[in-house]
This record gives sequence, structure tokens and C-alpha cells, in this order.
Amino acid sequence: MNISATDWVEPMRGPLVVVPVSALDAWRGWTDDRVVREDGAGPDDYDRACGVKGLAGVIGVGGDGAQALVLGDEPAASCFVAERRVFLRWLAADSEAGLIAAAEAVLTDPGTPWEECGTWVTEGPAVLMNSADTGVELSRGYPGGGRPEQAPVPLPAGVWRIRAVHARADERSWVGLVQVLPAAG
Repeated sequence: MNISATDWVEPMRGPLVVVPVSALDAWRGWTDDRVVREDGAGPDDYDRACGVKGLAGVIGVGGDGAQALVLGDEPAASCFVAERRVFLRWLAADSEAGLIAAAEAVLTDPGTPWEECGTWVTEGPAVLMNSADTGVELSRGYPGGGRPEQAPVPLPAGVWRIRAVHARADERSWVGLVQVLPAAG
């Protein structure tokens, strides 16, 4: 796998999300009043992301039908490995090399117990980011300075089947994987 340290996104709080670039301005993240700002009704995007049960799931973004992929269950440093179309989640490992070896072992094992997590429709490239951040903050930065962690997710537009697993590859390595596969049909 080809992974560089700059590709990793560390969770700030709550889950990481993958938001299509076309919908970034609509992602509102954490709000002080914990409700959607436009109409004052319903939970904010951060709370909706936290509400995803299981290893991954999909929620709406804005009002135009866009969708975000939520990397659920527990906050974990994550990156996207484009050649395998997989999000690699660092649950436990002594080194990045050990984690990558564990991921390869899980990905190539035909007995891996994948959890089906639905489908995700995206209009193309996306961004891996903290669910508490707003999409606008990614380009403008925080009001007090600094920029949110983010990583590009170079996917073509399409309908994707999502499957995920948390697996122990050996006594020292525990890996999380969320794989994005072309949906049949």
C-alpha cells in the first residue's frame, strides 16, 4: 500500500466523515446550539454523524441529495488508500508498517467477516475530515488560526457499496477497514 503520514486524519472528537467536494459548503459540523442553523430544527451534522450505528453509514448533506460517508463505531486515525479503495483505520499497531501489513492480511483473506454498510452515492472526489468541522473551515481555516485536518479521497462519481470490518491480524495489530466497491447493477 502507498501511504504517507500526511494522508492520515486524526479524529478531534466524534467520527470522521467523507464529504463530496461538491457538498463541502453544506456540511455544518458541530454547532453551538446543536441544531441545524438554517431552520433551527433537527440535530446538527456532527450529531447526525454520531448517530450512525455500526462501522460505517451514510447520512444526507444539505438539501440537494448529497451524501456523506461516516466512518463510525469509534474515533480512529484514518486514511484513504486509493489503489484499494479502502479507508484504513488505526485501531492498534506498533508501527505504520505493522498496520499496513495487518490491513493487507485482512484484505486478502477470503474469510474476512465483512459487515455490509449500505450504499453511498457521490458526485466524485471527496474529503476525509472531522465531523465536528464545517466544510467552509477546510478552505478558510479556524477563526483563531490553523486549518482542520483533511485528506483527499479521489473517487469518480458513482454508486458505491460500503463494507467494513474491524479485525485482529495478530496479537499486536488491530485494523479497521471501510471499503468502497462499485455497486452492482
